Amino acid sequence: MGFGGIGVGSLILILVIVILLFGTKKLRNVGGDLGGALRSFRKSMKEGEDEETATLAKKDSDAIDAEVVKEDKEKDKG
Repeated sequence: MGFGGIGVGSLILILVIVILLFGTKKLRNVGGDLGGALRSFRKSMKEGEDEETATLAKKDSDAIDAEVVKEDKEKDKG
């Protein structure tokens, strides 16, 4: 039993029909295009995460700098 009641034999038959209809060259091109799109998506996601991490690190750094300045002012007063 395969996916939702479709057996292995049915899947093979569907694959053969798709290959006959579209041909291996067209399927290879579609597969390559799909792979390229996935690579581009992953790269964009990674760049977005890197930018987010850099932004958070900058905010943390700014907060620490502000705290140090505040402490310095309190020491100067006291």
